[in-house]
Amino acid sequence: MTRPSFVEVDLDAIAYNAAVLAEVARPARLCAVVKADGYGHGAVPAARAALAGGADMLGVAMVEEGAELRSAGLDAPILVLGPQADDSMSDAVTHRLELMVSSVAELRAISAAHRQLGGGNPSTRVHLLVDSGMRRAGVEPRQLASLRAEAARLPGIEPVAVATHFARADEPTEPTTDLQLARFEEALTSLDLTGNEIPMIHAANSAATITRPDARFDLVRCGISLYGLAPSPQLESNEVVRRLRPALRVLSALSLVKAVPAGEGVSYGHHRVTDRPTMLGVVPIGYGDGVPRGIGLDPRAGRAATSGQPGVSALVGGVRRPILGAVTMDQLVLDCTDGPSVGVGDEVVLLGAQPVASQSQTGVAISPTEWAGWMGTINYEIVTRLGARLRRRYLGVASDGELS
Repeated sequence: MTRPSFVEVDLDAIAYNAAVLAEVARPARLCAVVKADGYGHGAVPAARAALAGGADMLGVAMVEEGAELRSAGLDAPILVLGPQADDSMSDAVTHRLELMVSSVAELRAISAAHRQLGGGNPSTRVHLLVDSGMRRAGVEPRQLASLRAEAARLPGIEPVAVATHFARADEPTEPTTDLQLARFEEALTSLDLTGNEIPMIHAANSAATITRPDARFDLVRCGISLYGLAPSPQLESNEVVRRLRPALRVLSALSLVKAVPAGEGVSYGHHRVTDRPTMLGVVPIGYGDGVPRGIGLDPRAGRAATSGQPGVSALVGGVRRPILGAVTMDQLVLDCTDGPSVGVGDEVVLLGAQPVASQSQTGVAISPTEWAGWMGTINYEIVTRLGARLRRRYLGVASDGELS
């Protein structure tokens, strides 16, 4: 018997979002970021959908992720965004991956990989990363010219771009992005003074693509927005974000329904106690699948939280049903007392929309941003933590609809 818990991914929504972002960014090109298994949506199907929607390039975090896309037959340019170990450079070369580079040591490792492979591979296209304020990877602006010179000198390397990454672009009124842009442009000016031309410049993540036309340059790198999610709560009402379509739903079904009296603790630790006769619905999904353990706990009320207090819910029959108590590894419990009666086998929507008979079209919905707000994190973490135990079901013209 098939477990009823799975992730449903709308590939048409991803293609549509790619088209919207490509339109917004134009004339800049679109790099669709599909790292972390396509933000939990499935890297290969998401990549294909994004390319169908108008993306020009794919972005990943690791050489292994790029190799997976190549093995699936994807021939589009693939940019590895993060630093890589020296022993992964041979795979990067053979799979024709473009690399974001932060040091001379990385350049030399790439060139050495070409020597070890004995020729026959095209030069590796590298993007030189400037640290304009993220304080993670990248060279200082004053070091860019020397990094560019070394890239031009070493065999097997073709420098094709200069890039940076913003730390706070998802906070539209925060001045850090202005400061980073100024530092980046200073670095570009110093490079121009050396007479070295770079054909492509890029800086914008999803937030900057949406809010900063002055940061789009020649290419934008969109991740979270590709999947129809806002880069931050502050951007939920942004005109572009409102055009996007969420591409993911997390679904299950009730495996057990039972009545308990008032005063009963629910789940491990009895962090939730029923304050009335309560109808409980058990759902076969848990933190082993990526649902946060504490999402059914009230961080403000601690152990004394009761079933009557508001919190994160799931949808059954188009009605919000609060999650009660600690989510366990494989199961969670819903308060199904209010609203229409429920039964074993009824559909449960943990994330996404659930149509209801009394309303047209989408009905009610629960977003990853809602979960993130309750847990004190971001929607990126919510979707990327959805585990491999949850099969993916793909919908849309680019899908055969099979579960994988």
